[in-house]
Amino acid sequence: MKKLSLISILILVLNACGGQETAVSPTATLVSDVNIIDVRNGEVLEKQQVVVDSGIIHSITPSVENKDAFANRIDGEGKYLLPGLSEMHAHIPSPPTSQERLEETLFLYLSNGVTTIRGMLGHPSHLELRRKVNEGEVLSPRIFTSSPSLNGNTTATPRAADSLVTAYSKAGYDFLKIHPGIPLESFNTLVEKAREVGIPFAGHVPVAVGIRHALESEYASIDHVDGFLEGLVPESTDVDPAANGFFGYNFTALADTAKIDELVSMAREHKVWIVPTQSLFERWFAPVTAENLLQQPEMQYMPASTLEDWKQRKLESTGPGSGFEESSWEQFVAIRRNLIKALQEGGHGILLGSDAPQLFNVPGFSIHHEIAGMASAGLSPLQILQSGTMNPARFFGMEDKFGVIEAGMAADLLLLDANPLEDLTALKALSGVMVRGQWLDRKSIDEKLAEIARNAKTR
Repeated sequence: MKKLSLISILILVLNACGGQETAVSPTATLVSDVNIIDVRNGEVLEKQQVVVDSGIIHSITPSVENKDAFANRIDGEGKYLLPGLSEMHAHIPSPPTSQERLEETLFLYLSNGVTTIRGMLGHPSHLELRRKVNEGEVLSPRIFTSSPSLNGNTTATPRAADSLVTAYSKAGYDFLKIHPGIPLESFNTLVEKAREVGIPFAGHVPVAVGIRHALESEYASIDHVDGFLEGLVPESTDVDPAANGFFGYNFTALADTAKIDELVSMAREHKVWIVPTQSLFERWFAPVTAENLLQQPEMQYMPASTLEDWKQRKLESTGPGSGFEESSWEQFVAIRRNLIKALQEGGHGILLGSDAPQLFNVPGFSIHHEIAGMASAGLSPLQILQSGTMNPARFFGMEDKFGVIEAGMAADLLLLDANPLEDLTALKALSGVMVRGQWLDRKSIDEKLAEIARNAKTR
């Protein structure tokens, strides 16, 4: 009897272990019968069962036997699952902006499916914010943050450049932000020191540096396609480089587009990513009125003081007396589109970024304007989706963490009502957003947006 009891106990233990293997975790979420978009190749895997637990995609299978055992279920039938988008040229509020407004801005990104942001004007407070986000204390997209600005004032001398690069690297910023005005000698010192301490740098191309030297210096990314149009101007024109205007606009008539291939080849050779921020040039610096832009629904989420500032700055940029001419703009934007298309086809790669909040670019919502601008440049829906999903993961060396939908990846997911490969406006029709496993359904998103709109009226 004693042996039989031991055998019985052993059987019970084995059965219990087997039961644990098939048991459903109480914290698991099942997204059922959903169509998964593989952004690597544009294929759609139909009617899949996706299990998420502890912020990670646990499994993807054609079927599960125990759907009813999941306490948390999301009906994905007829819908499409896409990796969360990355906004690769974002701006994160810093003091004296209130904590409430900061968190509202982060939510605006999330409300449009942006689950990763690269902050392009860093502040010491962003380091603590990044920690809180990583530890789940603040609802936010994943954050990568630049250093404070390196520019002609802060890095006027090589010594200053060396000192700041060292300090920002030690502080823990993810990369250095390059702004205009840096003298060539200071820039070269900056690059040398950055390589020594192992911190990448990205952003603008100072006039004294020029696009060719910038590419040779191996920026992590050049944003706004900065410096490229200037690089198309033949040396024989003997123009003053500092007279380039808004991202080379003043040199539009001088540009030799036959030089595009050379610059694209250099970008590929030196592995420099490009963040177009084309929406800036089709909204802020474009022949569209501030009144027209202010009527767009997303403007309700911005404080009245911000909207008034945007209106005034646009008038200064494209209004009477600004030097802006629609005919020149058409040629200017055509060259930019040619550059973006060529950099997509022959360069190192394109990253999705809209520069929000910048003039009339509301966080999160502006990504749709950027997508439209990239489509106008001739990029395919798949290429555009890749620029906001798998390409950013490659950029950060985190292909094993996010950017595609597969088991073991972060549960940063968008549930869409339609297939964005067929129509990119499907990205606006969100059923919900999952950010590292936390599900935000359409109703809760709309309720929070309504609250943000009410608050904006008082600011």
